[in-house]
Amino acid sequence: MGTSKVRTSDSRQAAFLAANAAEDKKSLGTLVLDVGQVTVLADFFVIAGGETLTQVRAIVDNIDKALSEVGYRPRSIEGKKEGRWVLMDYESIIVHVLHERERSFYKLEQFWNHALIVDPNEWLIEEPEPPKMETRPVRRSSSKRPE
Repeated sequence: MGTSKVRTSDSRQAAFLAANAAEDKKSLGTLVLDVGQVTVLADFFVIAGGETLTQVRAIVDNIDKALSEVGYRPRSIEGKKEGRWVLMDYESIIVHVLHERERSFYKLEQFWNHALIVDPNEWLIEEPEPPKMETRPVRRSSSKRPE
């Protein structure tokens, strides 16, 4: 039983990493669901949305990059070419990235409403404000170049 607890802890951190990677690409309504008590499919689901097919693919690429950097390799990624509903299977984490139309039609959140929604305050990493750069006026030379 000890390895299951470690797997859940690792899965939790990886799910949080995936959710933040989605947020980095301005995902719509990112959710982390703790589904470990209600299904054997995974420990966590991450659900994210995009307004365009390009944004959906960018979210998928960013999640895959973030998870691969910490050693998670997908068992499969389905639907990326179409960009409407992409399912990323990392065994203990399943990520759904949906175009807003598919997300509002399928309503995965309602289907998995018996799962625990992890409060974003637990996983969301706020980006610090970038330092303000002092702007200086650009000087333009009035002299003409020799021809």
